[in-house]
Amino acid sequence: MKLLARLIFWISGWKISGKWPDGLKKAVLIAIPHTSNWDLIYALSAFYLMGVPVKFTIKKEIMVGPLGWLIKALGGIPIDRKKVIGKRKQTYTEAMIQMLNESDELVMMVTPEGTRSYAPRWKSGFYHIALGAEVPVVVGFLDYKRKLAGIGPVIQPNGNLQEQMEEMKAFGRTITGKYPDQGIR
Repeated sequence: MKLLARLIFWISGWKISGKWPDGLKKAVLIAIPHTSNWDLIYALSAFYLMGVPVKFTIKKEIMVGPLGWLIKALGGIPIDRKKVIGKRKQTYTEAMIQMLNESDELVMMVTPEGTRSYAPRWKSGFYHIALGAEVPVVVGFLDYKRKLAGIGPVIQPNGNLQEQMEEMKAFGRTITGKYPDQGIR
């Protein structure tokens, strides 16, 4: 995968900015801004080149046959959203916290916008996952204007969601997505 990532970056002219924090084995990695399907390809390539063992979640039902094998090879982890705990279904947040707590090394990539379109509000699940698993949120970015992919701030959740979310968004406003009008405002 690293060889393929190098080829993608060489052909497209992208560069890496920053590096993964030394010794950090578990984290929630947000990839911002998310404005295009190309984001996954460039983000995964960048994180492979940085040596980050990044994973992302996808519905268990999609992980079948050749498509499932490809998604798994790219770092996809199936989530069973129908798993019952007690008398209710396990939430996505609970499943992610459990995965992080049960792993010695796991970096979960999430897009806080939850869509490629403009999202005036970010979904806060990634923050609650990091808070519940007691891991940092690492801000990963793709700047299409400068063709830079990299690592931004590392935030240790302290429970002050609005303040810390604004800190991440402020950084995101300095980054240009593939479709700038759909990015962070």
